[in-house]
Amino acid sequence: MPAVATPPLDETLVQRIEDALPQTQCTRCGYPDCRAYAQAIAQGQAGIHQCPPGGQEGVARLAGLTGLPERPLDTTRGIEAPRAVAVIDETWCIGCTLCLKACPVDCIVGTNKRMHTVIEAQCTGCELCVPVCPVSCIAMAPVSGDRTGWAAWSTEQAGEARARYAFHQMRVQRDKREHDEALLAKAVHKLSDLENQTRHTDPEVIARKRSVIEAAIARARALREPREGSPTDDASAP
Repeated sequence: MPAVATPPLDETLVQRIEDALPQTQCTRCGYPDCRAYAQAIAQGQAGIHQCPPGGQEGVARLAGLTGLPERPLDTTRGIEAPRAVAVIDETWCIGCTLCLKACPVDCIVGTNKRMHTVIEAQCTGCELCVPVCPVSCIAMAPVSGDRTGWAAWSTEQAGEARARYAFHQMRVQRDKREHDEALLAKAVHKLSDLENQTRHTDPEVIARKRSVIEAAIARARALREPREGSPTDDASAP
């Protein structure tokens, strides 16, 4: 059977759907972020009832945008509940930094082997930091009383969360690039004086090692080529 062609993506529709999502980046919808979920909805690959943070009002908003019938929230992905924020028990925190890496909006501050804390006003309640904590010192504390879904989360908060997520993505990509460039520079330096940079003395072993390093350098440079000439990252957080 011939493959079914995927319809072209309507970027305008994707943008409108994304604008209607709460931008918590919680992944409960089954997609890596709100943008990916919006794209899946626009392509007919995901339902409009898969976002617990948006609640039933969120489903209604998406129904209005897409023309799809409103349906009950899919509670297998989570229930509509009051907004909660992450709270770290500082007496148990071991400073492992795993929660910092998991946070999609960089609202956790701390450093290696030092106590971490959450900036409450910036927390989206995504809960992604909870399962990665090896000492279970992170809990979710409700902060919106009886208000749930969009009644507990504003358009302004969603906009700020989106901006912080965009900065987070840029920072992660920048950090990876800097790490890769440091490794490349180290490999180039080692290759330039390989005979003195290795404990091996057998010429054949050194030659094989040289080939391995040259191949690694070539791969690293090939991966870096698409980024050449790209605009400089804006290092200022929103």
